[in-house]
Amino acid sequence: MSFHEVRFPATLSFGSVGGPQRRTEVVTLVNGFEERNTPWAHSRRRYDAGVGMRSLDDVETLIAFFEARRGQLHGFRWKDWSDYKSCPASQDVDYRDQVIAHGDDVTAAFQLAKTYHSGPHSYERPIRKPVQGSVKVGLGGDGLVEGVDYEVDLPSGVVTFAHPPNQGTEITAGFEFDVPVRFDADSIQTSVASFKAGDLPNVPVIEVRV
Repeated sequence: MSFHEVRFPATLSFGSVGGPQRRTEVVTLVNGFEERNTPWAHSRRRYDAGVGMRSLDDVETLIAFFEARRGQLHGFRWKDWSDYKSCPASQDVDYRDQVIAHGDDVTAAFQLAKTYHSGPHSYERPIRKPVQGSVKVGLGGDGLVEGVDYEVDLPSGVVTFAHPPNQGTEITAGFEFDVPVRFDADSIQTSVASFKAGDLPNVPVIEVRV
């Protein structure tokens, strides 16, 4: 899959509408009980980029970005303002935000991840598109130095240590991240008259697996 490591203008994604989507197959039995299953291990996010348009200059920027991606052909990064940190939105990123793995004396590369908790249940989301300069990593409660103790592969979200962490050592990380997406249509329909009247273009964006 072709992916451009460029972010959709964050000023335009601010105010957009969207969020996670799940696919659940529900079968109602003859006795009224239900059987529920899902073919998806992870949710998929959808957004409407048109809602963030505030001026005709914004529309021009959108069209330029759309054309450079060749419509649906190339994926790109998207900042989800409602969920873009390893910590709560009101806090600063810290290397102790998320436990991403435990050392085994052998493995040196680990995938960044964010875990969502609700009561006794949780969901671990792989983070594939961390933001450059935002990733902080710790081992056993101590912060490490990027470029010395570890390296971050920005296109994949994989952290590689200079030496495999010791057996049982807790590996933690904090980061900001983008969502890998593509446009979900090969056309954008805009009208100067309707835009001035408050009728915004519909520009669907959908998350892609990378």
